[in-house]
Amino acid sequence: MLSIRKLSFNAKKNEKETWRFHTWQKLHADPDEMEKKINRFYKELFTEYDCSQCRTGNLTEIPGPVFFIVNTTSGAGRSMDVWRRISACLRKNKIPYKAYETKGKGHAGLLAEKISALPQDKIYLIIVGGDGTINEVLNGITDFEKVRFGVIPAGSGNDFSRGAGMKGKTLKRLDHILEQVKKDCYRELDLGEVSAPGMEKPRIFGISSGLGMDAEVCKRTITSPIKPFLNQLHIGQLTYLFLTVSTLFTMESVPYQIKYYPDDNNKEKTPTCIGSGEGMKQSFKSAAMTYTLARQDKGKMIFLAAMNFYAEGGGVPMAPDASAEDGKLSFSIAKNIPKRKTFFFLPLLAAGKQKLIRGFEISDFYGAEVRLEKAVAIHTDGEYCGDFREVRFRCLKKQLKLIW
Repeated sequence: MLSIRKLSFNAKKNEKETWRFHTWQKLHADPDEMEKKINRFYKELFTEYDCSQCRTGNLTEIPGPVFFIVNTTSGAGRSMDVWRRISACLRKNKIPYKAYETKGKGHAGLLAEKISALPQDKIYLIIVGGDGTINEVLNGITDFEKVRFGVIPAGSGNDFSRGAGMKGKTLKRLDHILEQVKKDCYRELDLGEVSAPGMEKPRIFGISSGLGMDAEVCKRTITSPIKPFLNQLHIGQLTYLFLTVSTLFTMESVPYQIKYYPDDNNKEKTPTCIGSGEGMKQSFKSAAMTYTLARQDKGKMIFLAAMNFYAEGGGVPMAPDASAEDGKLSFSIAKNIPKRKTFFFLPLLAAGKQKLIRGFEISDFYGAEVRLEKAVAIHTDGEYCGDFREVRFRCLKKQLKLIW
């Protein structure tokens, strides 16, 4: 029997050989030729494959082509394997579809814009990728009324699919989506929108938008080598945890003012609840009128998250009771917490027990306006949007027709 030391030695040797092969492949292999060989291999592999085990009914009755936007780099390339299984099943069952592969950042949004502008009454659009790809597509869609939106998760965090309650492995998920397409069956879900003076245009989010600490983590993720490394180990969801810990010790909390609105007629009504940070003025001028603060709350904000679904950052339940079907956003805010204590509160936050933390509040409202003493980072669904001082959030009620 091999010893543990021998097994460890062999594992490291195989890992080095694999790494050398991939390095040689990137430097010397012809990408087009490799793609042809891989496609030929999958064609041979699935020639005798019977999809009847993963479906029910006659799926050839799909009304028109189903559009797919595929990000083959999501989940450290995991989505490439997911898409090959999906496309093999679609071809085997002769299901009409059109697939578009993203070529870089922002391309998914452009594809969504063109697809949603097609002269069809109903457009079935399925995303194969992660939360970032989904966010790009949501911001590219020009007509939500006719788009039926589906997701086959293939990213590292997959908070959108988790929040929407999507279950099942790849082919089971495809089977369920196609059955819903055939029946034109969908759920109407809320989306969120964030805007700010200086922002090119309002940004839509499906999971969450936030400012402060969690947005700073998203900003650092862009340049950090941690996420690609952890994705290779298939534990990419831990990226946000590592960066959150490092961010807690470096970033400063910020004085703020916030106004919450109970419904979409907010411009004619007095704010329901307002908190203000130290050193801030006692009034808040909006585009329509100047409001007087109803309540003062001296302190400094660590972060604020406007949650549409209950979790972000790879499954962290920032607002455990948030719902995307109630016409409201759940505003989760951390304030007045000494920096030396924040690290010890992380386990409670990860367990969804933040109500036990003094200085942590969750409120459900249609929208909110936030003003800060200095510009801070803002994100939508984990995508960094820039640094701003004034931010507005609102709920887009029943905006998304989700094939779930």
